[in-house]
Amino acid sequence: MTMESERLAQQLQFILEIDRLKGVLRRSLLLESKRRENSAEHSWHLAMMALVLAEHANESVDLLHTLKLLLIHDIVEIDAGDTYAYDDDSHEGKIDRERTAAIRIFGLLPPDQAAEMTALWEEYEALETPEARFALALDRLMPFFHNYHTGGITWCENRVTRAQVEDRMTPVGQGSHALGDVVAEIVEQAAASGLLPLSWSERPEQI
Repeated sequence: MTMESERLAQQLQFILEIDRLKGVLRRSLLLESKRRENSAEHSWHLAMMALVLAEHANESVDLLHTLKLLLIHDIVEIDAGDTYAYDDDSHEGKIDRERTAAIRIFGLLPPDQAAEMTALWEEYEALETPEARFALALDRLMPFFHNYHTGGITWCENRVTRAQVEDRMTPVGQGSHALGDVVAEIVEQAAASGLLPLSWSERPEQI
């Protein structure tokens, strides 16, 4: 096998491996069918959001770089699984699980590409660049939309409170003031309708 053909074989192995991301189910329900979204769909949707909404980022962002972060950031879930935002117990050990996954999955690629994708994943996690901060804002925003526009089903199932959502959504305003304002308005509407109570002991039974 030539060096060129070995490189191609490694790249194709990686391409086949990441097909597994389509089988990683998230808690978010799709707006129309109400089935659970998978992580590959989530990543695609975030990439489309970046294409459409980049002008609203607080800082100037390199769109291609942002797209790379969004398409790569959840690939580790093939091994590590999706960690539900409001399950504190499942967050314990999350970064270690995901780092181990990154080493294995990106390690399928030729060394130069493995290093590039690992660096992109680490950049997203570190949140030290404008692109990473904007990417996280979008990552937090879409599940929030899913929750609200499906009648708060997963919020209700998991007894999520307004304070929990507001805390979770803080990075949206840090990445985009305009999108942060949208979140604040929807939180008010969700609270007024009973979807996000201050306390579940105070939630009206009929809602």
